[in-house]
Amino acid sequence: MIPTLVKSALQTGYLSVESEGLIRQMLTLRSCAKHDLDALEVLYEALQKGHIQREAKDSMQLPLLR
Repeated sequence: MIPTLVKSALQTGYLSVESEGLIRQMLTLRSCAKHDLDALEVLYEALQKGHIQREAKDSMQLPLLR
């Protein structure tokens, strides 16, 4: 599921509040496979480079995996 959410964010240029919530939920449940973590790396890099903007206006960050 995470790769699909990341792909959508890359296509639209925005990480929706809903997608961010689903990613948080999956990370909290620790139900991530290697391909999910690889997709998150792509997402973090795109966010850092400004290729994707977060729709959420709060100051919370996605949990760090490193």
